[in-house]
Amino acid sequence: MNPARRVAFDVLRAVADSDAYANLLLPQELRRAGLSPADAGLATELTYGTLRRQGTYDAIIEQASGRSIDTIDPPVRDALRLGVHQLLSTRVASHAAVNESVELVRRAGAPNAAGFANAVLRRIARDNPGDWLQRVDAAARSDDERLGLRYSHPVWVIRAFRRALAAEGRADELDELLAADNVSPSVTMTALPGLADIPADRARTPYSPLGFRLDGGDPEPMVRRAEGRIRVQDEGSQLAALALSRALPVRAGERWLDLCAAPGGKTAVLAAEALAGGAVVEANEISPARARLVRSSVAGVPLEVPVSEEDGRERAGRGRYDRILVDAPCTGLGALRRRPEARWRKSPADVPDLSALQRELLSAAVDALAPGGVVAYVTCSPHLAETAVVVADVRAAHPDLRELDAREVVRAVSRGEIDLPEPQDGSGRAQLWPHRHGTDAMSITLLQKP
Repeated sequence: MNPARRVAFDVLRAVADSDAYANLLLPQELRRAGLSPADAGLATELTYGTLRRQGTYDAIIEQASGRSIDTIDPPVRDALRLGVHQLLSTRVASHAAVNESVELVRRAGAPNAAGFANAVLRRIARDNPGDWLQRVDAAARSDDERLGLRYSHPVWVIRAFRRALAAEGRADELDELLAADNVSPSVTMTALPGLADIPADRARTPYSPLGFRLDGGDPEPMVRRAEGRIRVQDEGSQLAALALSRALPVRAGERWLDLCAAPGGKTAVLAAEALAGGAVVEANEISPARARLVRSSVAGVPLEVPVSEEDGRERAGRGRYDRILVDAPCTGLGALRRRPEARWRKSPADVPDLSALQRELLSAAVDALAPGGVVAYVTCSPHLAETAVVVADVRAAHPDLRELDAREVVRAVSRGEIDLPEPQDGSGRAQLWPHRHGTDAMSITLLQKP
């Protein structure tokens, strides 16, 4: 069996059975298997491609098998999804996709299901992807369901995205956004300001002054050589950190706090910016394991960054801060390109609890601001309940707060012209999008205490 398929299948099983994160587990499995660059690339494409298109593939499997996807044993289901991805979305030869997927079923301890898997995959292989998409469209009971099946997004996510785009007067971009979520993102790097230079032979990112693209290959050797002063980081995350550090001129002696810091990429940018401006930075992360990631992330910055492990709602009050970053826990709907399984793990029932926590964290941060201090409220989600509604609620409880125009700040930070339409609620919130900016769908709000 091709080892790339074995690795991809094992990761898919861990994602389904153990709630593993593919972006964390896959690199470990690739190193453990010792795959060649070509096989590592294939395993990566098979894993992420299958997870991104899972909803579409499940609908096709149901039509080809005449069975509900929920009635198929999980290992068989994952092998079928992997096989369908190869048949409909890659150049893998049909016989190899079918035969090795059936072999995966046997090796997974389901030899009696091998004939079933073989029949389903051979049925799918007889028709082209366009034919199957037409059948999927025809089976939809509503336009939202059609979009969900075609673009492999849950219907509730479709509706949340439509409302968020409509808040900018851009509802007609929904199809572009959904398609962008299913495209593998390029690897974006950041060179910490004042500590590392962007390599001359690398293409710079269009907006962040710190960012550049990695054309291919493993970024880890470059990160190791730079001792952490060059690292992998989405351009949207870079802009979110810079929006806080550059919203106002830095005064020597300022105190900054990253309240929900893990995994620490934004903390490292803030630490580099603080070092240049004569400020100090503290960080907090409630999870001890994730707090270790923050400590590792800031190790390359020659500035002591104390990392506490407390509930952010309580930690914020231990001091008065000139700048606070609240990169709040959220649904993660803005990072579905990089964490495709997140779309299947969250549900509308998760949003109220998350938005309540977000309000509490932002309120605690506002209370901890020194006079004139600024808080950046950031989510990797465009869901209005996690962005505009949270900010409106906190501002209603703190009527003295002033909202800075985050769009103008991001424009001032950006290397090039950046399309940031004004939200219809008249707020200063800046919303980034994968289809428009090539970043995660990062929401950035800046609030200042009088």
